[in-house]
Amino acid sequence: MQQPVLPREVRDVAKKMMIEDISPEEARKYIGPNLSFAAAEAYKRLRTNLSFSLAEKNRCKVIGVTSALKGEGKSTTSINIAYTFAQTGKRVLLMDGDLRLPTIAKRLGVHSRPGISNLLAGNDILQRSAFLDGVHVIAAGDIPPNPAELLGSEQMVQSIEALSQVFDYIILDLPPVTVVSDALIASKLIDGMIVVCRQDYCEKKAIAETVRQLKFSDCKILGFAVTGSQIQKKNYRNYKKDYGDYYESGEKIARQDAPAL
Repeated sequence: MQQPVLPREVRDVAKKMMIEDISPEEARKYIGPNLSFAAAEAYKRLRTNLSFSLAEKNRCKVIGVTSALKGEGKSTTSINIAYTFAQTGKRVLLMDGDLRLPTIAKRLGVHSRPGISNLLAGNDILQRSAFLDGVHVIAAGDIPPNPAELLGSEQMVQSIEALSQVFDYIILDLPPVTVVSDALIASKLIDGMIVVCRQDYCEKKAIAETVRQLKFSDCKILGFAVTGSQIQKKNYRNYKKDYGDYYESGEKIARQDAPAL
């Protein structure tokens, strides 16, 4: 069966910069309610295609988000996917599965611990971010000595199953595939994986190796989200003509490069 393909461009229009190099306050300009018109519409399109790709009703969908390399925008993509699903009234959980270099808690202004690494201790690890309305968050927690083993443990499988009884969508932010094996090991936890690729940054051979490893792990690749893409001005002139004032909120930023978030 042919796999559904997601949008090839998530047009996240903002300043071109590495999110790791800026403050959490600056980073929040590019996520959730602060998204520009163009970026918000692109993420809504991504949400729509995900809904069709995982159309089974009355069951929680667990979606992994990874990349080939560090700095391609997977964590920002994870946050914005969670936010767009929450906007539809769905019960959404965002989990920071990057246990080596976690960033979700810092960006959303929640406590970094307890988190995933503290699951087995029985702590109350669910948090709410005042910045993302409707999204529950589980941070990475204390950085463990064995992240891959923790993600692949039977206790982790049972935890995801239990959380699936409460939420409609679980978004799991995972480390880059070509850097560590964590995303491959965690693939048994998810229904499918989104691969984030940053334009003019990630080489084809890195993407090919990522796809090869995911397929070898029998992981369903839902599609690719491209960050850092240049928006065609012609398309936005048409948007302005058709939608008038709705365009104005994104017009100025839309001429800039998409970010490496």
